Amino acid sequence: MSDKPTVSADGAATFVPRFDAAGLLTAIAVDAVSGAVLMVAFMDAEALAKTRASGLAHFHSRSRGRLWLKGESSGHFLRVREIRVDCDSDALVLMVDPAGPACHTGAVSCFYRRLDGDMLVPVTD
Repeated sequence: MSDKPTVSADGAATFVPRFDAAGLLTAIAVDAVSGAVLMVAFMDAEALAKTRASGLAHFHSRSRGRLWLKGESSGHFLRVREIRVDCDSDALVLMVDPAGPACHTGAVSCFYRRLDGDMLVPVTD
C-alpha cells in the first residue's frame, strides 16, 4: 500500500495525513485576510479531528504533552476558514481569522523578529 494520496478519476485526492514518527503534522497558521504567517505548531490525529469538527484551531503541545485549543486561556482563538495540505500530506496551512494576537508574548504573530547578522531585531513592516 502506498503512502501517497489516492487520486480519483476527476483528479481529486483522498486526504490521508502522513504523521511523523511522533504522530505529528506541522501546522502553519496564516491570517486569511492579511496573509501574515502567525504561528507554527503541531497537530496529532486528535487535534486535527477537533479542528475539523469545531472550526477552531487545536494543536498538540509537545512541551505539555497534551491537546490544546488555541485561545483556551487567552481568548485569542483561531477560527479556521480553510485547511491546505502540502504535496506529501505531512504539513498543513490553516487559513484563519484570529481573535487577537497569535503569539503567547502578545505579538500579533510569533514571527515578530528578524535576523540582523547574529542579532534578533523587531520586524517593523
